[in-house]
Amino acid sequence: MRKDVGVDGDAQRISQMVWLFFLKIVDDREYELELTEDNYKSPLPEHLRWRNWAKDPEGMTGEGLLDFVNLQLFPSLKTKLRIDGEDGNRALVIKNVFEDAYNYMKSGTLLRQVINKICEINFNASADRHTFGNIYEQILKDLQSAGNAGEFYTPRAVTTFIVNRVAPKLEETVLDPACGTGGFLTNVIEYKRQHFVKSPADEEILVNSIRGVEKKSLPHMLCTTNMILHGIDVPINIKHDNTLARPYRDYTSSDRVNVIVTNPPFGGMEEDGIENNFPATFRTRSTAELFLTLIIHILKNEGRAAVVLPDGFLFGEGIQTRIKEKLFAECNLHTIVRLPNGVFNPYTGIKTNILFFTKGKPTEHVWYYEHPYPEGVVNYNKTKPMRFEEFQNEIEWWGNEEDDFRARVETEQAWKVSAINIIERNYNLDIKNPHVGEQITHDPEVLLSFYNKEQKEISVLRNQLKAVLAEALNKGGK
Repeated sequence: MRKDVGVDGDAQRISQMVWLFFLKIVDDREYELELTEDNYKSPLPEHLRWRNWAKDPEGMTGEGLLDFVNLQLFPSLKTKLRIDGEDGNRALVIKNVFEDAYNYMKSGTLLRQVINKICEINFNASADRHTFGNIYEQILKDLQSAGNAGEFYTPRAVTTFIVNRVAPKLEETVLDPACGTGGFLTNVIEYKRQHFVKSPADEEILVNSIRGVEKKSLPHMLCTTNMILHGIDVPINIKHDNTLARPYRDYTSSDRVNVIVTNPPFGGMEEDGIENNFPATFRTRSTAELFLTLIIHILKNEGRAAVVLPDGFLFGEGIQTRIKEKLFAECNLHTIVRLPNGVFNPYTGIKTNILFFTKGKPTEHVWYYEHPYPEGVVNYNKTKPMRFEEFQNEIEWWGNEEDDFRARVETEQAWKVSAINIIERNYNLDIKNPHVGEQITHDPEVLLSFYNKEQKEISVLRNQLKAVLAEALNKGGK
């Protein structure tokens, strides 16, 4: 692909690869469905099925292949599939994936070479699926490198830990309102299969319980592909949309869900006008704050949520204070896990937290758990990312919400703060570990922040001194 003049940068290369992979995965899955289902009928016209235009390594190439892809394949998948009737949902999934997809390649010869390479993978063979799992992970890492606007894909260790602690039951609806490539949802699928699925009827309940929304086309395409790879053949509940674009008041009881697990984009700003979908008290263009406001609203009574948020939200004031006041009044914010620097390295050094809360009764106290680095580790990086095993201490300490976490005890990592204390602090949740003394940090970002703060203080003092001297000189001149 790098040789093709039409493909510019990683984001376009990934997008090009993903729509090709998607069609190959759909076709391989259809081979299985034709064996297991009587009278299975593809939602795709015969000439557009992968097997009929891509599979033959000596098939269409050059200008003929480009013309087919640009003039037949894409126009048909975008606008001409029948989305009603028995196969309507399958067709709609494909249409949604291709809604904002493009063929960037200009060389039909190079495109044929890429297609032939993809044809070497058989997605019905477990070994090949495992290999593709590694390819998929690499695609996500490359996508992170091309990411912006606060979109950092959540490390698998974090998503696995969150789902493990929220522990969704089989029949509980689970939503990720900013689902990205589907990391949280695939963990939910794996968790439910491992703990509950014993029959085809159970599997059907699982499939119907998974919901996600993603506004950007490439992550949405990756998420849909991810769902198919995880056995959700028709991921119709993965919407290509902006959750925040729908007015707050339009979310009614029928939209409410049992569980929300998400890492909303932080540091990003929504387009003008989105904030007007929300009550005046909570209007802001900050994406993370709008998502948290909506999450509280669309949780069912006794519904559970776990949300990844940056440090800035904990001590933020103004609208952030009002959102925290709403959170405390309507939900039990029972646990904040404070993650160390570098969890999202190398994409951002922003410190993050996981807020766990249950809707239905107000917060009385908040437990904090400061997640330490493993022994011998001073920071995470690409070659040494965070691992799920590191959360074992939290899991053993956690206890049960049914008895208000009676088994929890304070440790060097864990401490408890009353809601009254936090309210007196004007809902400042940025409470340091009382068991740890003043720590010296060598983190460059933290040191730079200290330096900038001191420079501002020095500048203020310098200006005050100048003013005093100027005043003295003026008086002396008189």
